[in-house]
Amino acid sequence: MGTQRLEFAEFYRSSRDDCLRTVLIIVGDQDSAQELVAEAFARACASWRTVSKHPAPAAWVVRTALNLNISRWRRRRREVPLPDTGMLAGLPAAVTTVQDPVDPQIMAALRRLPARQRQVIALRLILDLDTSATAHALGITPNTVMAHMARALAALRSDLIPEPQQENQP
Repeated sequence: MGTQRLEFAEFYRSSRDDCLRTVLIIVGDQDSAQELVAEAFARACASWRTVSKHPAPAAWVVRTALNLNISRWRRRRREVPLPDTGMLAGLPAAVTTVQDPVDPQIMAALRRLPARQRQVIALRLILDLDTSATAHALGITPNTVMAHMARALAALRSDLIPEPQQENQP
């Protein structure tokens, strides 16, 4: 196995779960996230010489997966649905799963956030990108990243942390 293939294999092993978690948080559907991340990793493998020089290859994979999601969404808007013929019945389920899936209560709270806030949370907290790298990945300014992060964290805090009960005083 060549050096490039070994490098990519190590990159894949070390970052697949974080990339999948990040895309899952943003798109909100496990099956879609798995398909998108698999396709993005396939593209990363095909272009590994270029992708390996990227300052944050995992962010490249996530951005590619999100771009694929947008393309899929645009294609679906133009498609005409066909009746279900049952041709896919009996096919095995996807093999790839997140090792430590996101807690359902947290996932529900994240889904209630606006899309850009979900993206910022996922890139900053799951992929551990700094503000500049997150801004670059999303095509926004670092100040905008910080504003979205602050709003998202405030919304999550109020959604997930119960307010302390005050005792009735006579």
